Amino acid sequence: MMKNGIKTVAFALLLLASSLAWAQEIKPQAMLDSSAILIGDQVHLRVQIEYPADFDIQFPVPDDSLTENIEILDRSKVDSVLLENDRKLLLQEYLITSFDTGRHEIPSFWFNIRYKGLIDSVPTNPLALHVYTLPKIDSLMNAMQGPIDIKSPYEAPVTFKEVAPWLLGGLLAFGLIFLLLYSLRRKKNKQPIFSLPSKPKEPAHVIALRELDRIKDEKIWQQGKTKLYYSEITNVLRQYIEYRFEIPALELTSDETIAAFKYRRSLMDEKSFENLKRILTQADLVKFAKYEPLPDDNNLILVDSYFFINQTKRVEIQQEKEPVDDREGDDVILK
Repeated sequence: MMKNGIKTVAFALLLLASSLAWAQEIKPQAMLDSSAILIGDQVHLRVQIEYPADFDIQFPVPDDSLTENIEILDRSKVDSVLLENDRKLLLQEYLITSFDTGRHEIPSFWFNIRYKGLIDSVPTNPLALHVYTLPKIDSLMNAMQGPIDIKSPYEAPVTFKEVAPWLLGGLLAFGLIFLLLYSLRRKKNKQPIFSLPSKPKEPAHVIALRELDRIKDEKIWQQGKTKLYYSEITNVLRQYIEYRFEIPALELTSDETIAAFKYRRSLMDEKSFENLKRILTQADLVKFAKYEPLPDDNNLILVDSYFFINQTKRVEIQQEKEPVDDREGDDVILK
């Protein structure tokens, strides 16, 4: 009996030691775009895990709802990325919403792990989602102090026919002013007033992926040139956008580029749009707001750039014997 007890304790200590060792090498994480929303609004939930490449990880598969108050509207496929030092990253995004106000707990996601015959599981950090509603008009009125003025008589509504001449005239005047300023700017820079971006001989995604490979191989941010690293990545994306979507992104600010896609939503899906907005916003923080990103942020912006190009590239029928550069679904190795 004594020997059996000693074996049991030794086995338990071995499992505890292995769990502690795994905890240092495995990094599960859950993140929300925003921890507070209005009732019925949508928010993105990102679940990821970083671990040694020789581990076998089983990604959690939740039902159609995270809790009784939080529903899953959509989910992406599980993406896999190879990192440096023989490590790997798995990540998945969920689009969630809630129609119940209050503070709702999002439980941890549990990852099952297998390594050399040992089985264990690790959780992500728990999250909290705050759901608010707008106060009713009656409540706002009751909150007001002092007498309330008598409402003025209702006026007849203005029709579109009455407003249309002023509206069209204003739009025409704005267009003429914009055209004048644009032509003066082009003339000052000794550029033609109207010009279309020259079409590259190679597909836009082939050029962009090759440039991202160059940036990765040169290890710019590892040499302390963080601003140059983010500038080169965004320049590659802006050139890709010009060739792929014919939007002059090289001449536009990040906000203007995002607005151009916002009003032409048919050009790409919601996930690609949010990915581009996240890349440009973070790059502006680094370049203009003296934001110091973490090494993981530097790796992730390059990974997100690969994903954006692969998800939005134009797939064309290639001629026979013509080489094709199609990397969708491949692992991206960061050095």
